[in-house]
Amino acid sequence: MPVKDWLAPAIRAASSERKLEAGEALFRVGDKTAGVYEIVVGRVRLVRVDRSGHEVVLHVAGVGDTIAEASLYSPHYHCDAIASTDAVVRLYPKAAVLSAFTQDARLAQAFTAMLAQQVMSLRTRVEQRNIRSARERVRHYLSANADATGRQVTLRGTLKDLAAELGLSHEALYRTLAVLERTGAIKRDKGRILLTGKAKAL
Repeated sequence: MPVKDWLAPAIRAASSERKLEAGEALFRVGDKTAGVYEIVVGRVRLVRVDRSGHEVVLHVAGVGDTIAEASLYSPHYHCDAIASTDAVVRLYPKAAVLSAFTQDARLAQAFTAMLAQQVMSLRTRVEQRNIRSARERVRHYLSANADATGRQVTLRGTLKDLAAELGLSHEALYRTLAVLERTGAIKRDKGRILLTGKAKAL
């Protein structure tokens, strides 16, 4: 759901933009929350670091996406937000957002609808992570993210970003895509994966 559906003029007026360099942290786990962020340019990944120091990617947000929605109801962030590329983000301050929602229930309902869509997306990602086979995990991703025609998936970032989102090493993802392409299930073309419709191959 577009940000404009819940973005009241008062929220827009209170917003501010920030530029990030690739690798720069927007916020870290435990930092005091400031509000909801919209990605204006580039990509930002939400991550947690496990006990071994390995970065676990929770989500990669691109242009038009929002992150840190839970910050409206929490005093501290629960993960790190790191710029995957040079990026520009727009902050919608917590106080302005909550005030607008109190004054206009329709905005709050639109925001809730957006959160419901995100929950459905999260469930899909959890389902993907529970698939043991790399090939089946990739197949699930392609099926779930195909466009309305069911024939094309537009990649939001690099293949390395996709590998992190799927919980695969980039080598495992490259090998899997190569097998699918060799068997005729897919074709790759500049940021897109075309599905050939050969279900058995895919």
